[in-house]
Amino acid sequence: MTEQGERSACVIDELRGLFLFDGLTDAQLTALCADGWVQTFPAGQLCREGDPARYFYVLLDGEIALSKRSGDRDVDIWRAAEPGVYCGAWSAFLRDPDLTYENSATVTRPSRLLVLDAMTLGDFLVTEFPMASHLLVGHSHGRFHAHRILGPHDRLVALGQLTAGLTHELNNPAAAAVRAAHGLRTQIAAMRHRRAELPENALPPEAMSSLVELQDRVAEAAGKPKDLTSVEKSDLEEALGRWLEARGVDDAWEHAATFAEAGLDIDWMERISASRCCDGPTSLSAVIRWLAGTAETELLLTEITDATKRISTLVDQAKRYSQLDRAPFDVADVHELLDSTLTMFSHRLGDAVTVVRDYDLGLPDLPCYAAELNQVWTHLIANALDALAGQPAGVLTIRTRHEQHMARVEVCDTGGGIPDDLLTRVFDPFFTTKPFGEGTGLGLDIAARIVDRHRGSLWAESTPGDTRFITSLPLTVEPARP
Repeated sequence: MTEQGERSACVIDELRGLFLFDGLTDAQLTALCADGWVQTFPAGQLCREGDPARYFYVLLDGEIALSKRSGDRDVDIWRAAEPGVYCGAWSAFLRDPDLTYENSATVTRPSRLLVLDAMTLGDFLVTEFPMASHLLVGHSHGRFHAHRILGPHDRLVALGQLTAGLTHELNNPAAAAVRAAHGLRTQIAAMRHRRAELPENALPPEAMSSLVELQDRVAEAAGKPKDLTSVEKSDLEEALGRWLEARGVDDAWEHAATFAEAGLDIDWMERISASRCCDGPTSLSAVIRWLAGTAETELLLTEITDATKRISTLVDQAKRYSQLDRAPFDVADVHELLDSTLTMFSHRLGDAVTVVRDYDLGLPDLPCYAAELNQVWTHLIANALDALAGQPAGVLTIRTRHEQHMARVEVCDTGGGIPDDLLTRVFDPFFTTKPFGEGTGLGLDIAARIVDRHRGSLWAESTPGDTRFITSLPLTVEPARP
């Protein structure tokens, strides 16, 4: 707690001009002054969350900042310098001796405050404003019960939305890996039967060596990434099918599809045909069937490898999003944070939304609370996707720029825009343009508070078809610690 400064008597003329006491009679102000006093406090903590709520404080001069405990640290939630703002035992009307402070309060500079004893203030409110006190008590109990019931529900809804996106993205590569593993098992079983068709007993050692070499080269080629477009692949499959069919190879078009997928062209077929292990149509057909099986096996193995890598990447991005592996304050690549957040929204993007990443790759790492910045990107991207909902085609642009000592991040959408009369209110708490029950109106307010804590700024610019939420964050100044 901050050290106590000098005390002085309360003057009702000073209270009369404060919005908090507007409408009180001189008799009521005199009663308050009789039980209170004015005190000057140096900068420091005024009261701590969870401690017994002894006093109610009203600011006369100076500045008060409130913070709320979250996990293992305090988060700034409010700051004001307007005379008449208050903090401390603001639930004094409950007249509960076990009441505790709901927030921690700090005076950021030397400040003069009116100090009222909590129990005395509670008696005053109940005596002078009995109906209002009953309403406040009912509201307080209702808020407590609503928070107790809806709080876990809201957290589960938020968790469910993120989980839906992650599980949707994980399902695709996982299903691909399962399909490929099943196909691989079937292919290996078929190759055991195909081996009996090879003219091994009739092949001289040098021809058998040629077949083994061909198999190794086909496997190597099939395992490499391909740069063919879908049109090029279709043309190659057509050419291979005609080549194999002209030489009497059984199941020519089926093998052509496999070889085209593996990127093996007509030159490969000519090389196989000219090898020592293919001395006739019968042996060519058997060798082609064997090598097609080899290529398909490698393709399936590549599909399993790619799918499992994709799963690992998604898990890593989810970890980066939650920042479970980081200290609370660290330097971070802002592009990694943005990409991990976009991953969480993959299930909402679909074919109707085009995502444009316009990144300044020269942007240095950002000193920040990474998990909190991810919440900023979450709110801004969710807001943009809501603006694009229902449109046949929309563009979500994430743009970063390095401007002197600041990092600039823009989240842009091509939605209908925000009217001028609403643009100045979008960051107000509880303000929302969504239908009743679909939005709390707190997302942008939370984002603005987090950015402010990072000594940055957040604002919006909007015209029809181009709405931008712009965040500017310092690259050289450490964010304020709680």
